[in-house]
Amino acid sequence: MHLVFISSLVPVENPASGYDIANRVIVDALRLLGHKVSVVGFLQPGNTPAEPGHTSLLGQLEVTNARVGKGQKALWLKDAFVHGEPVSVTKMHAASLSEVRAAVSALAPLDGLILNSVQLPGAFSEFFETFPSVFIAHNVEAASAADNARNASSLLTRFLFERDARLLSDLESRLCSMAGHVFTLAEADRAALGVATPDRSTVLPLVTSVAEPPAATVRAPVYDAGMIGSWSWAANRAGLDWFLDEIAPRLPSDFRIAIAGGIGADQPKAPENVSFLGRVPDARAFVESCRVVPLISRTGTGVQLKTIETFEMGLPSVATTSALRGISVKPDNCAVADDPAAFADALIDLVGRSRTGEPLGRDGRSFHALQLDGLRSALSRGLDSMVNKR
Repeated sequence: MHLVFISSLVPVENPASGYDIANRVIVDALRLLGHKVSVVGFLQPGNTPAEPGHTSLLGQLEVTNARVGKGQKALWLKDAFVHGEPVSVTKMHAASLSEVRAAVSALAPLDGLILNSVQLPGAFSEFFETFPSVFIAHNVEAASAADNARNASSLLTRFLFERDARLLSDLESRLCSMAGHVFTLAEADRAALGVATPDRSTVLPLVTSVAEPPAATVRAPVYDAGMIGSWSWAANRAGLDWFLDEIAPRLPSDFRIAIAGGIGADQPKAPENVSFLGRVPDARAFVESCRVVPLISRTGTGVQLKTIETFEMGLPSVATTSALRGISVKPDNCAVADDPAAFADALIDLVGRSRTGEPLGRDGRSFHALQLDGLRSALSRGLDSMVNKR
């Protein structure tokens, strides 16, 4: 089949964020199944499309709030009220309906659309509903916005997140109704979206790349515990704040803890044994330099790509239950704890064993193979469902 992947951001050559990694993997897996996949969407500045010859760009667009100025944020907020849309969706009107229509029409003939998350599909849903489609719900966006509202630090922020939650709920329902099949990244999201029956939805197991990961290497740890992420995102920041407030003070003072990735404007307070490294040149090398990886998600929906990456690399970890959403098989070198004291104790145990030379790593290639087989099977089932409903 010829499928057109409709996405706010197109798959890129060097994906870094969880969203970019998921986009690239899903499109690559569809091509592994033998489908022709064309892509329509925006390119985030500084990136290169993964497949330029099969990508129709609507332009370059910076969508990350932390990377734009107050003026752009205010303009997005104004437009969100003008259009009656969530803020993340109204950003997509950087392209006009005629531009979107022309980009899709130029790719004819096509067999169906892959509506990737709510942003671009939601902004132009009346046009996209004229095509056969499947919908990929990376998260339950309405639930994430509601969580952000509950954790908001001001009444205005709470109001804006509550508004987004209401609008996103309606939009997600519309996209699920339009689609011949719905893909989610976690089992719980199927019920949350009201599509829990097998004929309506399927969970997509994810990997960080369709290529087999390299075999584990001998590591020379620099840090006892380390995490990397986009910490300016509200859901990630909630987990980081929990770790720094509740876990780090329970750890020995000689524990070397490193936090890599963008923090945003307000760096949190932390014990002296915590180092904030900012953006690092090689994310994989950084993670390999840590004895243990804390997987600290506390809220959100969808799947945690950092969890999958940790398991593919075979690294020892301590995870919250939330960090394991979307994971069907947990490696035996991952401890699970939601209580702060238990989480700290598990870190102390694993780091202590690592310091004595106990080999705690595993071969993550078996986890990757299982996930990739599941991804390909799930995509095939969902696409068959779309075809049968045409």
